[in-house]
Amino acid sequence: MGFKIQNGELYKYEEEGGVTEVIIPSGVTKIGYDAFKNCFSIESVYIPDGVTSIGKEAFYGCGFLSDIHIPDTLKSIGYGAFSGCDELKSIYLPDGITEIKESTFWSCGLESIKIPDSVIIIGEQAFRSCKLNHISIPSGVKRIEDYTFTGCHNLTSIYIPSGVTHIGMAAFWKCKNLKDVCIPDSVIQIESGAFFA
Repeated sequence: MGFKIQNGELYKYEEEGGVTEVIIPSGVTKIGYDAFKNCFSIESVYIPDGVTSIGKEAFYGCGFLSDIHIPDTLKSIGYGAFSGCDELKSIYLPDGITEIKESTFWSCGLESIKIPDSVIIIGEQAFRSCKLNHISIPSGVKRIEDYTFTGCHNLTSIYIPSGVTHIGMAAFWKCKNLKDVCIPDSVIQIESGAFFA
């Protein structure tokens, strides 16, 4: 397969016609920036144990990616890593990840995700325009950033834990089906348009 690997980093995959399943070789510890960007034919990716990071926009625009195996060794996911993965309905995130960066799943097909309790930061636009039905925010998160869940039209309920102090601008903008939300007493600031449908 068309893997380009240097010092344990898979920094580029050259798409091969007709290949829909990719198994990343053992020994890789990092998936680099743009490594699989716009690889339209890929439907399935197996990431082996030992990989600790997925770089910025690594799987950006992989519109047919529907199945990805994430190892328990993963510690970080870069900005926009799965943005535009329309067919990705669910994904497993292991304990140990502390941050979901900006735009990680923007315009992704996600219908469900369990955010591990280790996460303390969810970046701006992280789940913008996803297809989530329900989301539970981990107890370590203190802020829901701007546009985090904007355009999640299918979102009907969300759990916001005690400890969250800030709900950002347009955080739930255009979540027109959101019916079940309890804002804890710890929240001291709700920015403009946070719940504007």
